[in-house]
Amino acid sequence: MLILFNKPMGVLSQFTDKGTEDSPRPTLSAYIDIPGVYPAGRLDRDSEGLLLLTDDGKLQARLSNPKFKTEKTYLVQVEGEPDDDALNALARGVTLKDGPTRPAKARRIDPPDLWERDPPVRFRKSVPDCWLEMTISEGRNRQVRRMTAHVGHPTLRLVRWRVGDFTLDGIAPGEWKAVVGR
Repeated sequence: MLILFNKPMGVLSQFTDKGTEDSPRPTLSAYIDIPGVYPAGRLDRDSEGLLLLTDDGKLQARLSNPKFKTEKTYLVQVEGEPDDDALNALARGVTLKDGPTRPAKARRIDPPDLWERDPPVRFRKSVPDCWLEMTISEGRNRQVRRMTAHVGHPTLRLVRWRVGDFTLDGIAPGEWKAVVGR
């Protein structure tokens, strides 16, 4: 079984939270009540978008293990307006504290037609922002955020749109659909 879930911002990519009792954080269990499925990879609490869950260990490994180079595409709102030099640096790969990244596909895009984020991204008249589409084939901790910051454009909003052949098309935040026959 494979489940495509549109994870809202603020939700942990796990079914339980070992946080404090007086401030529980939302988890996958608030949205998905199917026994035996587990996330294939992670999506940070402050990121949104496509999270795949499966009950198939081999599929989970293939989707989440960097050696398989599964491409993941993100819609990224960044501070400022990256020039060609910044995009070329992302395309070559950048060196982060944990080593060089693989090259990314990065391009400026028009603002995508997405749902409203809760809470909304802070708007500042004096600081422009821009949307990028970035595709990477590895999945280090907060990698896209660290890459955009490295080229001088911190991420304001991050939405994972695609993992491999699977996309968020037609899946609203907090909703999921099962893919049959995978």
